[in-house]
Amino acid sequence: MAVKSNHVTIKGIKDGLVFLLDDQCELEELLGELRYKLEHSHQNILTGPIIHVDVKLGSRKISEEEKQTILDILKQKGNLLIRNVESPPLESELVPEEQLTLKTGMVRSGQVLHHDGDLLFLGDVNPGGTITCTGDIYILGALRGTAHAGVEGNEEAIIAASYFAPTQLRISQMISRPPDEWETRETVMEFAYLKDGSMEIDKISNISRLGRDFNVFKGV
Repeated sequence: MAVKSNHVTIKGIKDGLVFLLDDQCELEELLGELRYKLEHSHQNILTGPIIHVDVKLGSRKISEEEKQTILDILKQKGNLLIRNVESPPLESELVPEEQLTLKTGMVRSGQVLHHDGDLLFLGDVNPGGTITCTGDIYILGALRGTAHAGVEGNEEAIIAASYFAPTQLRISQMISRPPDEWETRETVMEFAYLKDGSMEIDKISNISRLGRDFNVFKGV
């Protein structure tokens, strides 16, 4: 059974109440009607023992402050216990799914490859070539050019390559100019990361030591 006014519908369910709030009207108009309905209602469902309440806002997006205003109105009825407020997330609350994108080819001198997110690049980056990413950079090939990970300020980003001989590495705002002995280093896949404000280089087999949320294979 539903008790309905223009913008507020109250439905009794098995274990409580559902408040359906119109998502098309002005918010102030909705709040005013909600206050009036709670203050002037003589229905038994709004008095007596504790009642669990679910609030559904349809497609209306509200801020935390607006959400709190709705909760404060409902809490004026001491027997209403708010269980859930259902509304679509604000744009700022939307978190993009983490995804590793695969690209192949070769970055030649003068070319710039940019990617938003984490990138797995199968190929070489030649001297004068540049790869930039907002996330991590993994190169299955030789890195002889420039790599810049975490370009939007992500200091947890890393740069890894099968063959590490870059002309320049950059993570977030930190720049590292590699030493002259790059060419004489052991030929193992390595990665660069930031630690205590400086850039470190380590073997890829030690990447799990960063403590990040990697899916670590531990055998059986």
